[in-house]
Amino acid sequence: MNTGASELRGGKRGRETMMAMTTLALLGALMMGGCKQEPSAAAGVEQKPTVPAAQIAAEYDPPAGTPPALKVDGKRAFELTGQFVAIGKRPLGSEGHKKAEEFIESHLKAAGAQIEEDSFTAQTPVGAFPVTNIIGKYPGKKDGIIVLAGHYDTNYPLRNVDYVGANDGGSTTGLLLEMAEEFKKNPPQGYSIWIVFTDAEEAMVHWSDSDSVYGSKHLAEKWKQDGTAKKVKAFLLLDMIGDKDLDVQRDDNSTQWLEDVVGRAAGRLYHSSHFFQTETAVEDDHLPFKKAGIPVADIIDIDYGYNDVYHHTVQDTMDKLSPNSLQIVGDVVMETIRALNTK
Repeated sequence: MNTGASELRGGKRGRETMMAMTTLALLGALMMGGCKQEPSAAAGVEQKPTVPAAQIAAEYDPPAGTPPALKVDGKRAFELTGQFVAIGKRPLGSEGHKKAEEFIESHLKAAGAQIEEDSFTAQTPVGAFPVTNIIGKYPGKKDGIIVLAGHYDTNYPLRNVDYVGANDGGSTTGLLLEMAEEFKKNPPQGYSIWIVFTDAEEAMVHWSDSDSVYGSKHLAEKWKQDGTAKKVKAFLLLDMIGDKDLDVQRDDNSTQWLEDVVGRAAGRLYHSSHFFQTETAVEDDHLPFKKAGIPVADIIDIDYGYNDVYHHTVQDTMDKLSPNSLQIVGDVVMETIRALNTK
């Protein structure tokens, strides 16, 4: 079967759309006063004008005198990624998957996180499998939660080949664990930080609404039911962010004002050349949380290698990754957290 990104991840479009087009669209939105026309109001009822996403995002720009954001250690993130990837393939139901869980939890424990598991049995087209989302919590001083997330499993259809998912699942795990170490040294002074390692993101047969993001669908529904969703200020998903040729696409399926906050954070750090030069619409772990009413942003470089040649292949290996890419993404995420804490 075709195990390329177009088949298993789905939802990609507009890879050729350049930032110039995005800028023109944004200017058009600012001139028009909104992204779309709202339904007309009943007679005598005043309608509030739609506020462009960029205008909302500007309100999150940290004022002068705000303490600087934390910095990540890109080399340490790369080292952790290599250790994690050395486990080998991590499809559901495998020994490698169990080792991956143990690796994540042992490092979260060492990083002083409050660890919570969200475990259940997923019914898939190829049978029932145990699934475990792992959450590392760092309490803050403000009422609210910022979630950083990334999946750790590897593609099930590729379980019989030497597919280790260095970028797809590996790079985010390494970076998130390095960020956990930073939060141990510098506990959150604003909103609480929850680091979520989602499980069963990958399709078991073929990517579809029913055969994908099993872990995220379960956790998002749980948070919706227990009230956690209302406390989450932002859900920042990281996926495939270790590519040496880093080009994070703007995701049309994400919450647009939050995407703009990320973009402005990248600009303040002079990393705009690596962010939002192109647009696409990605189906990923963020969508169930968006459905639960949580603002979401998918920080993803889905074009992995020329024409996405490495994605979901045995060529997804450590030599394709760069500590500098992990540094850039990690620092932009930390700057985004600083921005979100201004509210």
